[in-house]
Amino acid sequence: MCRQGKTALYQRLPRLFEELTIACGDGRYAKLMASLAKVDVLILDDWGLALLDDERRRDLLEVLDERYQARSTLITSQLPVATWHDSLGDPTLADAILDRLVHHAHALNLAGESLRRLKPKLTQETIPE
Repeated sequence: MCRQGKTALYQRLPRLFEELTIACGDGRYAKLMASLAKVDVLILDDWGLALLDDERRRDLLEVLDERYQARSTLITSQLPVATWHDSLGDPTLADAILDRLVHHAHALNLAGESLRRLKPKLTQETIPE
């Protein structure tokens, strides 16, 4: 993507929520939301790891609404998509959030061992005596 002149941003969702909270407090909220809306590909990692409060659900809805049918958003999660609605907490906001995600979406379900679990192969050098 970036080699084709597109912009991309990777954010862990918990960290993004922290940044939005700080930006709200120091007056950068609108600017941060605008920058999230403009990036060509927004990658949100660790979807559904923690329960969201109402403020975080509304922030997420705002981010996704600004990007809907305009920019690409990639979501990674350990949770099956079928459980996302319940994991969001509020049924009304969950409907609105997922409505902006699942239409026009391409789901990829990956299987196999986590890359983090694979041990790197270390080369052992023999030291001449």
